Amino acid sequence: MKVGLVGYAGSGKTTVFQWLTGVEPDPAKIQQGQMGMAAVPDERLSKMIAKFKPKKHKFAEIAFLDTPGLMTGEKKDNPRRLGILREADGLVIVLDGFTGASLLDQLQRFREELIFADLELVLNRIDKLKVQIKKNKPVKEREADEAELVLMQRIQEALEAGKTSKSLGLKDEEEKIIRSFQLFTLKPEIVFINQGDSGINEPLPGELRAAARKIVKAPVKLEVELKELDEESRQVFMADLGITGSFHDTVLREISQAMNRIVFFTVGEDECRAWAIDQGTPAVLAAGAIHTDLSRTFIRAEVVSYDDFLKSGYEEKNCKANGTFRLESKEYIVQDGDIMHIRANS
Repeated sequence: MKVGLVGYAGSGKTTVFQWLTGVEPDPAKIQQGQMGMAAVPDERLSKMIAKFKPKKHKFAEIAFLDTPGLMTGEKKDNPRRLGILREADGLVIVLDGFTGASLLDQLQRFREELIFADLELVLNRIDKLKVQIKKNKPVKEREADEAELVLMQRIQEALEAGKTSKSLGLKDEEEKIIRSFQLFTLKPEIVFINQGDSGINEPLPGELRAAARKIVKAPVKLEVELKELDEESRQVFMADLGITGSFHDTVLREISQAMNRIVFFTVGEDECRAWAIDQGTPAVLAAGAIHTDLSRTFIRAEVVSYDDFLKSGYEEKNCKANGTFRLESKEYIVQDGDIMHIRANS
């Protein structure tokens, strides 16, 4: 999963990128964007690693893409800067929470940037479709172009009214038609407030909570500085500020959940691993996350939930004895925390 970090210049977005991934910002990659990976902490996998002591293990990961900050009031170049993010699976909108600027105003202005960038793309596509429809083409191709044009014009109307593409409640077949355009206003988003030291324990404004489905906050610059202190000094400093622990792991988990991702596990003495998939993924496609051949040759999935596995003492035989071990077909919708073994034709 690739998640884009977006925000206005000065929001501390690149510091957030470094904090999440541990990757030092490279000035040479400012304009094209810089990628960094972050492992998503999972206590469930940690416990199974401790139990099985596997030869190797791997947590689910998020690929973060840091991008050029947008310039306030710059309508001409901002769509280009955002264009780097078209293929991102979701967006983390970083807001400046350390200068006293209105968080709601920042969010609304940034969403307007996303709407403007999508509108530019949609209008260009509409122009091309109008030209294509006039050409002498097979009936099915012309009808497909006409259906897409109607859909694009609906999206145009919504965007021009300041609404997102998501607000239209598009059907699955409609989303499939426009999927290749990677509209920003269809992507899942999470609002990240980059706090200053003084705002750590302050509640979020009610109007901001009403405007965003998911919000996380963290004093990123402070956490980066705390990491450089020795353990004793760090604990004293944290106590003075009323901080009981790091925000880092919690934020990574929150971002993963906001992107509609779940994990299933494969466990054993050779490897314990978390596999991230989209919520609602059937077992046959989840098997493909492990290896594409497993989807093609899928027979059944052996499944037990993590909670049941924990209660059984992490013993498969106990799960079989108490009826919590199941055989599921390819249509089974994988649940977060499922432990699976895929049966497939060799």
